[in-house]
Amino acid sequence: MPSPRWFPSHRRPPLTTAALSPPPPSGPNGFWLTDPDFRDRLHSATLTLLDIVEDCLNDDVPLTEILDGARDHAEDMLGVPRTYGVLVEAEAAAQIVQAAGLDAGSPFGLATAQGLACIAQLDVEHQQQLVRAAARRYAITASPRSASGPPAPPPRPAPGRSR
Repeated sequence: MPSPRWFPSHRRPPLTTAALSPPPPSGPNGFWLTDPDFRDRLHSATLTLLDIVEDCLNDDVPLTEILDGARDHAEDMLGVPRTYGVLVEAEAAAQIVQAAGLDAGSPFGLATAQGLACIAQLDVEHQQQLVRAAARRYAITASPRSASGPPAPPPRPAPGRSR
């Protein structure tokens, strides 16, 4: 007679792919804005997302849909915890809007949403050009280590005689 379903089995449980998958990426060490290593990862994730957006535009996937789905793949494709994927989405969106010469304001603001809506109306080639421009600009101007510490004080004048 077989044992009831609720009775514990003495057989070894089958291996699942979840047991073999790598651990999720770690989060920040403390507050994410004050963790320079995590900010570097967010910067890198944004650049990766911009590359993905450019590639996916070739597949006739709308720009906003590509950006919106990024958080679902933040752990495996972007290397950041899923909860921080929305930050990467917002930063990438703001960079694309700024590359179009529009005022993005806050990455979470209405100006960014309105800018994306305008950009989404453009032909795919123009959208790809804007995404490439955003990636180049972000790679240069948003250097992740540039804001890692307080600004250096101005140099002090050398001691000398005064007149």
